[in-house]
Amino acid sequence: MDKLGANPANSCALTPLGFLERAATVFGDCPSVVYHDTVFTWSQTHRRCLRLASALVSSLGISRGDVVSVLLPNVPAMYEMHFAVPMSGAVLNSINTRLDARTVSVLLRHSGSKLIFVDPALLPVLRDALRLLPAGHTAPRVVLVEDPHEKEFPPAPAAALTYERLVEKGDPEFAWVRPASEWDPMILNYTSGTT
Repeated sequence: MDKLGANPANSCALTPLGFLERAATVFGDCPSVVYHDTVFTWSQTHRRCLRLASALVSSLGISRGDVVSVLLPNVPAMYEMHFAVPMSGAVLNSINTRLDARTVSVLLRHSGSKLIFVDPALLPVLRDALRLLPAGHTAPRVVLVEDPHEKEFPPAPAAALTYERLVEKGDPEFAWVRPASEWDPMILNYTSGTT
């Protein structure tokens, strides 16, 4: 045990992933997310993150080290993905929603993103960004993150892959992918200087 009481053998003890497990255990019935009339407890958030991580691995074939990008405003899905994507072993790449299509395209290409979650309001930017990818570059798969509080966008077609449909597919008892060491990447960020 170290000074903080964490077991150094547990490689996720001092990561956001360990934080989520502990919060779900200690503060399980306390609110973790409040967004309009949506309220999730820490236990619910933990289970939703496990389900999403499970679906990323089992339904979409995401594996350790793959990059999963998000182009989202500050909505509950964005919060959950900060836990769920690393729980799948993948690396989360949050893309600034104010960037133009050319810059988004550069980030998707440079990161090698396999999957991107997008808000309906940002679909036009993403579509333009995907068109700008070089010939032969595999475009990431697109998952729509619908916000029931945004009424100006029509619902996704029944066959479309959406965030909530993906969460529903996942296993809430998923044995998530733990970091192999403290050097395992969890997040890939780009600053204005790198673009």
